[in-house]
Amino acid sequence: MASSADVPGRTSLALVAGEVSGDMLAARLMAGLQPRLPGVAFSGIGGPRMHEQGLVSDVAMETLTVRGLLPVLLRYRELKGIQNTLRDRLLAERPAAFIGADYPGFNLGLEEQLRSAGIPTVHFVGPQIWAWRGGRIKKIQRAVSHMLLIFPFEEALYRAAGVPATYIGHPLAEQIPLQPDVAGARRSLGIPQDAKVVTVMPGSRMSEIKYLTEPYLRTVQLLARRDGSNGAVRFIAPMAGERQKAYFMQLRDQAGLRDVPLTLVDGQSHDCIAAADAVLAASGTATLEVALYKKPMVIAYKVLPAEWMIIRHMGYLPWIGLPNILAREFVVPEFLQHAATPEALADALWVQLTDENNRVRLQQRFLDMHHSLLRDSAGLSADAVLKVIGKAK
Repeated sequence: MASSADVPGRTSLALVAGEVSGDMLAARLMAGLQPRLPGVAFSGIGGPRMHEQGLVSDVAMETLTVRGLLPVLLRYRELKGIQNTLRDRLLAERPAAFIGADYPGFNLGLEEQLRSAGIPTVHFVGPQIWAWRGGRIKKIQRAVSHMLLIFPFEEALYRAAGVPATYIGHPLAEQIPLQPDVAGARRSLGIPQDAKVVTVMPGSRMSEIKYLTEPYLRTVQLLARRDGSNGAVRFIAPMAGERQKAYFMQLRDQAGLRDVPLTLVDGQSHDCIAAADAVLAASGTATLEVALYKKPMVIAYKVLPAEWMIIRHMGYLPWIGLPNILAREFVVPEFLQHAATPEALADALWVQLTDENNRVRLQQRFLDMHHSLLRDSAGLSADAVLKVIGKAK
């Protein structure tokens, strides 16, 4: 594995991100650190945004990107081998700190080993001990020198558990404008300004696309019929990449749904959200993006049945969507597993699309949420890391 840690006089930091969201978070932290640590050397595993900030890595982030209990088990030996190789290098080179960007299944185990050997560890994005697997806090106490948190209510929970923690705001709240440019997004997508638009977001992970493609397409089919023959409602779906798009089209064709009036868009997910009057979104970061764009939404999610049996007994919050978790109530509807039928989703989306009072109410709730998440995340996270490595001024 590549190294940039052995240059005399340079501070060395190691980082690992395993998914796109972690790559984004870590890159902002790196950007915040560079003016404060001239010549800092970054090494580890990350994606294109981290590489733009100078990360040196011999392992592609996509090697780590795997989601779901069963897929992880099938690749356990491979992932463990990568973890061990990285651990051995870091123990030999002794960076000033290790920073794990989300991806807790991989990073917490690595952090525990590094911290026990005297290397400070920072974890970016606290594992959701408030949602499920609360028992993980014992491991976090052993593994993490300092936790960086992106939701305001988490700081008190982690500090009460004896884990030093800093709330640094959510980077998405800085990237997404308080007042989205709906007209500009529609011009970019070639959508008439007076059209009604429903954006469908089946997720970026292949497992999400596998289970959500058909019910989402049948939902669009039902909504198009309800709209009548005039085609006043436009349906669009941003595709995260060529691989995801090809798989979505394959599943669409296998289900005999090629004629469903859904336009696939390459990338431009934020334009697709900004242009929307209502959004159908898979659970995850996308739901927070939709909320920050102040859009009515319906959240739906499906997984492998065996995995669902495990998950539903491990969670202890009534919500899975981030907007609902932050609001501590069902501000938007959620449909999980067997409840996520095309009929239920179509009915709920139609309300989100047509109820003006609901739209106004949600815009205010989501604007308040946006303000609560808006902080200088790069600066605050850099401050915390500098304190951990003893270079705070």
